[in-house]
Amino acid sequence: MKLVFAIVNGDDSQAVSKALLKSGFYATKLASTGSFLSAGNTTFLLCVEDSKLDELIEVIKQKSHKRKKIVPNGLPISSEINFPVEVEVGGAIIFVTDVERFEKL
Repeated sequence: MKLVFAIVNGDDSQAVSKALLKSGFYATKLASTGSFLSAGNTTFLLCVEDSKLDELIEVIKQKSHKRKKIVPNGLPISSEINFPVEVEVGGAIIFVTDVERFEKL
């Protein structure tokens, strides 16, 4: 059995949540914030059988999309000029760990 932590961009959270339920995966959702852009994310916690892990990751992958975003770079050239930069956001970060025991009460 595996414990999966999937950190998903806030823009994709609803689509991932619906796709997980449709595929029979039940998750606990936690609101989270990334440190780089201080953007909203959703962290999904799921416990799945080893045989279902690849299917779960594929569901998340299909609904988590990378996109470009323009943000201030935080490094002003002078006291009045701050050029924006383009960064890639979205997608998902997935951590998988073994579970010794799982109980649903």
